Amino acid sequence: MEENSGYEWEQMMAGRLYAPWKVGRDSWDRVHAAVKKFNGSEYWKDKSALEELKKCFGRAGSDMVLTPPVYFDHGDRIFFGEHFYANTDLTILDGNKVTFGDNVYIAPHVSIYTAGHPIDADIRNTDIEYSLPVTIGSNVWICGNVVINPGVTIGNDVVIASGSVVTKDIPSHVVAAGSPCKVVRQITGEDKKKWTEAYREYLEGRGD
Repeated sequence: MEENSGYEWEQMMAGRLYAPWKVGRDSWDRVHAAVKKFNGSEYWKDKSALEELKKCFGRAGSDMVLTPPVYFDHGDRIFFGEHFYANTDLTILDGNKVTFGDNVYIAPHVSIYTAGHPIDADIRNTDIEYSLPVTIGSNVWICGNVVINPGVTIGNDVVIASGSVVTKDIPSHVVAAGSPCKVVRQITGEDKKKWTEAYREYLEGRGD
């Protein structure tokens, strides 16, 4: 039986209870071998290990940057957009799909979880779990030590502040922070004006 077919796969992708040890072994073995090689590579001068790891993903942009160590459960359920950057210690538990838009920046020690366990201890102790997709839009900056929980959608043009625990959806065009993470304020034209001026001064200073 193919690892992406059958009852357990259908249960998993539908967000219902499933047995994780009965599905995805091939992808688990493949991505863990590639992660081990990448994490031990001289990535700053040799891109071959990264290119091998990228083959494990559902989609990966041509200009992706990852900084080891990284950890992925399966890889084939992760869909990266263009111009993706992750600083060190990115962890993605991709039982279900994790989808990124374009221009996503991730700071150190960010964890993205799709897997969850039943609250009832008797059912949890059977080792059955569930998995819900995570979606992150375009033009998003996720700051350090952020945790994103199963089933969350983050919109476009969003900043998630350091140390946040994202348990519910975050709309587009906002700064959000806290545990649980909540909207702090809108991103406005004043933000655009401030940072455009700072960038102009930077370019002038270097002689562009």
